[in-house]
Amino acid sequence: MDKSDSKYKILFICLGNICRSPAAQGIMEQMIAGRGLQDRFMVDSAGLYGGHSGSLPDRRMRVHAQRRGYNLTHLSRQITGKDLETFDLIVVMDRSNLQGLQHMKDPVNEHKVVEMARFLRHHPHNDCVPDPYYDGAEGFELVLDLLEDACEGLLDELCKKTDQQ
Repeated sequence: MDKSDSKYKILFICLGNICRSPAAQGIMEQMIAGRGLQDRFMVDSAGLYGGHSGSLPDRRMRVHAQRRGYNLTHLSRQITGKDLETFDLIVVMDRSNLQGLQHMKDPVNEHKVVEMARFLRHHPHNDCVPDPYYDGAEGFELVLDLLEDACEGLLDELCKKTDQQ
């Protein structure tokens, strides 16, 4: 059996997999490593749109993330039907992403899909992680603030859940 088969698998989704979802992946991976939980969790990201496939995250997101100590090296890819089977949890950044998955979901895997904002603790007034692509530096910083908050909340929740199993 592949060692990753025993890990809880998390997939972050945004539109193009060049801003929010690869940043969420990088933040979550660093938090997992910081807690020494690499043997329990596996993280990946993908986009609904495949036009950026094979590209690094947006340069602006990489710059802002690097300032916070995150090195975003994920290459963009489009979500597949197999992802819906493989991953234990699929975390979307906004309702538009959720709607974009509607054609791929079926009742068997629907319970796996959640919105990232559900895990926000310090930014409860936000109902999504907005796309910073057309915003300035403030947009990228806000997204990173939200992702750090939500990733911490998500990891805490998953640790409690997996500890009980």
